[in-house]
Amino acid sequence: MDSGSLASMLPFLAMILVLYFFMIRPQMKRQKKEKAFQAEIKKGARVITASGIHGKIVEINAIDNTITLETGAGKIKFERSAISMELSKKIIAPAKK
Repeated sequence: MDSGSLASMLPFLAMILVLYFFMIRPQMKRQKKEKAFQAEIKKGARVITASGIHGKIVEINAIDNTITLETGAGKIKFERSAISMELSKKIIAPAKK
């Protein structure tokens, strides 16, 4: 390889590096944080599902990995992975700014 071909590859390598640090790495951190949250949720917590439904956890079934939420309309069963965030964290987060 001569220095001309290395110099022509340098912008391409720089773009890959920038893509990794600004897009891929933060997404991986977010996924890891979300998995940890989903593993530690407990009965009685107020949560929001990925589809935007607010409710309180009334039952956690570890066998089939489902959670039953109590909403204003009744009880709904969701997959554990459908729980997006804890409601109290969403309410507190804007106040910290």
